[in-house]
Amino acid sequence: MPSLTVENYAKCIYLICTRQDEKSATTGQIAEALEVSPGTVTSMLKTLKDAGLGDYKPYEGMKLTDAGRALALRVVRRHRLIELFLAKTLDMSWDEVHAEAENMEHAVSDLLVDRIDKFLGFPAQDPHGDPIPKPDGEIIAPAGCRLADWNSSQSFQINRVVDQTPEFLRYLSELGLELGTTGQMVGRQPEAGILTFQTGGGNHALSIDAAEKVFVIAAE
Repeated sequence: MPSLTVENYAKCIYLICTRQDEKSATTGQIAEALEVSPGTVTSMLKTLKDAGLGDYKPYEGMKLTDAGRALALRVVRRHRLIELFLAKTLDMSWDEVHAEAENMEHAVSDLLVDRIDKFLGFPAQDPHGDPIPKPDGEIIAPAGCRLADWNSSQSFQINRVVDQTPEFLRYLSELGLELGTTGQMVGRQPEAGILTFQTGGGNHALSIDAAEKVFVIAAE
């Protein structure tokens, strides 16, 4: 069985590569995400390479092999189903479930995860809108674009948030911007780095940097 550390690295590399069009995850990116030193990361990447889980190139970073990706998707599946289970059954908020799932994802068996999946009705997305991998590793990315790139006069609906730090999620909640919220773009001030839009809760101003982390689809 892979160690907790190996699972954490595989998941981290998978998430980084996914968010940058499958470009290699650099040592610096991994170190920042896992809050460890670059030297520690370099040593671990060599371990993953020796185990056949990653393709590591000095000064470039690492991509996962098929075996590494399969391992990462198992961990991601556990994590996202646990998040949804905590939100649905214990009424935990979306800013609380991530940290709890981090603690639990290495302790549950695949059998229990499959039972949770069935109990929840085989959901497609977690509380943040991230896709939940299927048991065979298939994963279907949800449709949508970044709120920062929304140029249509048509109303949008928030369907995913990729920054899952509690502070950012609480900030969005305070603005009334949660999954399913619909709105319409009002204006842009690129020179100030701000965009404005309207929802049922009123007008809102959001930095373009923040809007890069929120994904939307056309509202029905």
